[in-house]
Amino acid sequence: MHDSTKILKLYNKLLKIAIDEFSAIIESGEIFYSHITEEALKLRLYLYDESFIDIYYSVKGKYSYHWNRILTHNEIYRHDNAPHIKWKAISTFPKHFHNGSEDKVVSSFIPDDPELALRDFLRFILKKFIIDTTS
Repeated sequence: MHDSTKILKLYNKLLKIAIDEFSAIIESGEIFYSHITEEALKLRLYLYDESFIDIYYSVKGKYSYHWNRILTHNEIYRHDNAPHIKWKAISTFPKHFHNGSEDKVVSSFIPDDPELALRDFLRFILKKFIIDTTS
């Protein structure tokens, strides 16, 4: 199986998990494709609060789970494993977590398995929704 086909299958599986298991917060989702190569680039999940999550996996093992709340709460939350030298002191480097902003970075303990990672991240988001509605 070609690597790009594996990524597409992964995105489809993650989309199904998000919609089936987290319908309380996930409104819909779609896969974005390259206009040139037609390969799957990322999965975008739309949340009911008008924010969105972009999930990216590369064939080389790079990943990112990015919740963009800039328009609704001026926040971003992102787990990724880009080896930015700026974050080399983080104990889980290159894994790290942007906790509310690009510059507030802490260790990331998100699972390495994509399905477990998605569930972990969506549970985090669900808790944030509950906190936001009760505060």
